Amino acid sequence: MKVLVVGNGGREHALAWKLLQSPTVEKVFCTPGNGGTALLENCENVPIPVDDFASMKQLVQEKGIELVVVGPELPLSLGIADYLQSHGVKVFGPSRKGAYLEASKSWAKELMRKAGIPTASSAVFTDRESAKAYIRQQGAPIVVKADGLAAGKGVVVAKTETEALAAVDHLFDQQFSKLVIEEFLTGQEVSVLAVTDGNTIVPLIPSQDHKQIGEGDTGANTGGMGAYAPTPILDEKLSRRVYEEILQPALTQLQKDNIDYVGVIYAGLMITPEGNPKVLEFNCRFGDPETQAVLSLLKTPLADIFLACTEKRLALLPPLQWEEGFAVCVILAAGGYPGSYRKGDVITGIDLAEKEGVMVFHAGTKLVDGQLLTDGGRVLGVTGKGNTLQQAIDLTYRAVAKIHFPDMYYRRDIGHRVLSR
Repeated sequence: MKVLVVGNGGREHALAWKLLQSPTVEKVFCTPGNGGTALLENCENVPIPVDDFASMKQLVQEKGIELVVVGPELPLSLGIADYLQSHGVKVFGPSRKGAYLEASKSWAKELMRKAGIPTASSAVFTDRESAKAYIRQQGAPIVVKADGLAAGKGVVVAKTETEALAAVDHLFDQQFSKLVIEEFLTGQEVSVLAVTDGNTIVPLIPSQDHKQIGEGDTGANTGGMGAYAPTPILDEKLSRRVYEEILQPALTQLQKDNIDYVGVIYAGLMITPEGNPKVLEFNCRFGDPETQAVLSLLKTPLADIFLACTEKRLALLPPLQWEEGFAVCVILAAGGYPGSYRKGDVITGIDLAEKEGVMVFHAGTKLVDGQLLTDGGRVLGVTGKGNTLQQAIDLTYRAVAKIHFPDMYYRRDIGHRVLSR
């Protein structure tokens, strides 16, 4: 089978890498892919932008591609699944209506309200003055969110009223027409990715992302600076509650709203100090960098899971199989990220890092005349495994030390929240 992976980040490199381990997969195409996917055996990059659906359809027809796996949220929110499915193509990824789960924070909040899903109390605003008046009334800390897609950078956790008021101005200045302002929740954040065929939903092992740029979870929010899986914060009992109180009710509500949802439902959760799970956000695709850690431990062939979802037979698939132990992904970013940063710097040492026994997933890289160059804010995701979380962390950081590019930045404390418990 030939598979197309849409996207060019670390998540897509991980998806392509894992799909190629499936016995049924002969070749993977990536549109547009990156320097890492270019180097994978039996993988080919095709320079088609993620929103050029007509060219993708042509590629699928010319190459005999049987399955399309969509990585990023943007093409999903623009209706790539609807378009390709209308031409008879199997797509792992929700319809445009299903992608509202991520593309509109206010829509997702309304779905949670109807389904009785536990989440932070919130209000929606379309003008600055009303939003600011609400903030003054509620006080800080408080969370200000852009309603639309913002590449992981549309959320401001404001510790002071002044910071929250500035966030309102900043997000409206970014041309967002609607904001969601919600209560600040405390506790431990956990990511639960689940696959669904629209009838059945199956969670993957839980992971923990590290969103903030600075060590000790300080500074600006990013697309994610590292992750590990599984997280002991979500034990078996709590996992069952997440399934019963969040995942299944979300799918049931989508069905009630006549949305046939095929793909990933990603629940970003806060586990409160009392031990209750509450939804911070839903996403309509695999998380990045959670995917790099989670897929590193998956034993069930990934292509089998995706096909079962697209063919409405997920309930018939045997229980997912996982390796014992832990996986850790540490993101190496360009200096200045998540603000402005340079591109085009030479990357060295990946081969030495991989000799340590890790997998280096490429996010913002490109291959030019055989040389790897930086081409994004989050450049690489170094991912190692171990019998214990500490072993996985030690191996990953040992490998990180082998890689170099100018102004390379990474957090040195991935996994700290659970290690310090």
